[in-house]
Amino acid sequence: MALKIGQDHARFRHIVRGRIRQNLRKFISKGELIGRKGKDLVSIPVPQIDIPRFKFSDQQSGGVAQGDGDVGDPLGQGQEGPGKGKAGQGEGDHMLEVEVTIDELAEILGEELELPAIQPKGESHINQKAHKFTGIRRVGPESLRHFKRTYREALKRQIISGTFDAARPVIVPTPHDKRFRSWNVTSEPVANAVIIYMMDVSGSMGDEQKDLVRIESFWLDAWLTRQYKGLESRFIIHDSVAREVDRDTFFKTRESGGTMISSAYKLCKSIIEADYPPSEWNIYPFHFSDGDNWSMDDTLQCVELMKQFLIPWSNMFAYGQVESPYGSGQFIKDLGEHFKGHDKVVMSEIPNKDAIVQSIKDFLGKGR
Repeated sequence: MALKIGQDHARFRHIVRGRIRQNLRKFISKGELIGRKGKDLVSIPVPQIDIPRFKFSDQQSGGVAQGDGDVGDPLGQGQEGPGKGKAGQGEGDHMLEVEVTIDELAEILGEELELPAIQPKGESHINQKAHKFTGIRRVGPESLRHFKRTYREALKRQIISGTFDAARPVIVPTPHDKRFRSWNVTSEPVANAVIIYMMDVSGSMGDEQKDLVRIESFWLDAWLTRQYKGLESRFIIHDSVAREVDRDTFFKTRESGGTMISSAYKLCKSIIEADYPPSEWNIYPFHFSDGDNWSMDDTLQCVELMKQFLIPWSNMFAYGQVESPYGSGQFIKDLGEHFKGHDKVVMSEIPNKDAIVQSIKDFLGKGR
């Protein structure tokens, strides 16, 4: 019975994965998973899965196989009186809320977008001690007692001694029968990573543009968390001046004024220097803007900061340009002139939510 239940559960999870994968692009473009995120799980509305279930009737008598009837007659009582409303066309929606881990969601994302596994920097591996329960021993605390192995030892002893009664199979373990889980201390590499999000919050960046950044960052977080055991996120907002904020402020801040992108790049450089030695960390700066910068001089300053510091220190430098009716969109063209074909610089244009899927693939498709 337990094996059958396990097989049924595995089959159900397989169906759920298929439904999520079919609708993944819709989830991404509409941002349906944002706000559903818990600590480790995401609740997803999956369509077109009907779960069979029994329902007891509230009738006091009668039921199936009682009374007269012919083959083909419906079971139960029909609806009395005319129905309410008009007849409709089409199939009704059947939605089922299922819980999926962030790690499983990232795996589905990788399968759907055919994302390669990231190859961390070799020198970024930090050794961490881990305790793995890989063996069995005769002594140990009761909290680590292995019940199945203890039962097996007791059963073997009673069979060998001739005290086992198949008609009354009572197994009583003795202290000699007890078995306990044992552990080994191993040293395993842990690749740490940091994402440094930077976003233009000047007057030309409205709620629609920030929503694009918010949705995309959710999926970037999900994928990179699966690739690294230790992932940190830092957030920078900027107009003409940059400052570090928390995640909530990053997506809800309303600003106005001009734009000096170099202020964000300078702060990003300072954060890396202070907290994330490039030899020990996998570093991912992501900058989102509408491409409107204060001057060409400031753009050239950004280019120098990227060439001298941010690109050499990072696994990848990503720039995403969202479309705004007020932004010039010039910055991505300027970066293209200086870094076209550079293997560590990825640029992506995000005009609307439908472009988020391709943008994620642009950023993560190199496996850096």
